[in-house]
Amino acid sequence: MKRFIPFVKAPPRVAVLRLQGAIGVGRMPLNDEALAPLIERAFSRGKPKAVALLINSPGGSPVQSARIASRIRRLSEEKDIPVHAFVEDVAASGGYWLACAARDIWADPASVVGSIGVISGTFGAHEFIARHGIERRVYTAGKSKSQLDPFRPENPEDIARLKVILDDMHQIFIDHVKASRGDRLADDPRLFTGEFWLAGKALDLGLIDGTAHLEPKLKELYGDKVKLIPYGRKRGLLQRFGATLAGDAMAEIEERAQFSRYGL
Repeated sequence: MKRFIPFVKAPPRVAVLRLQGAIGVGRMPLNDEALAPLIERAFSRGKPKAVALLINSPGGSPVQSARIASRIRRLSEEKDIPVHAFVEDVAASGGYWLACAARDIWADPASVVGSIGVISGTFGAHEFIARHGIERRVYTAGKSKSQLDPFRPENPEDIARLKVILDDMHQIFIDHVKASRGDRLADDPRLFTGEFWLAGKALDLGLIDGTAHLEPKLKELYGDKVKLIPYGRKRGLLQRFGATLAGDAMAEIEERAQFSRYGL
């Protein structure tokens, strides 16, 4: 109630926005549609001095990563509110894209950071179905409509077209990192190869600004009386009691697979 009493100075408030999980549409924990209301409230409620992003993400959809980061950047500029990012276990690929929405990035010494690259994965089952006497029948209008069909042998032309798309998307990612980090980035050929590092090496490469944890760093920046206001997605009623749908279980498996790429 103190902040409503005239002439009594209220402690500074920092909104803490938790960005936890893989990035994507549907049942993925992080996407722009789901996070938009939280992000808007974090920047608007109680006139915060700053917004802190608490990130633990192995990445995912580049489009959703870009949309979330763009929304954070836009609100930061419109409301003149600084944004600080704090990495927990990992901020890799799209997770690092989110971190680059902040003015500065801090991590635990054991945090995994980087993986500035783009990946596309599928499978090939044409030999399996051939061995079992199954014939694949596909009819299209447009010769490229069935490209990258996993039930047919790979076509070099399809691979070349996909590679162009991946390279263009990679360049968008690189441009975003360069715009955010600027001259803090080291001149190192490994930066944009998809490689990832622990925080100490990430600091040498200019990917982060130092090692620090959220609460001590925010107290250092805004004083010991700073008030942290958490914002995060709430679990549904079924999830709270451990009763998840099959789709939720599959999303959890997919998310765990993405975390496992970084040894987590």
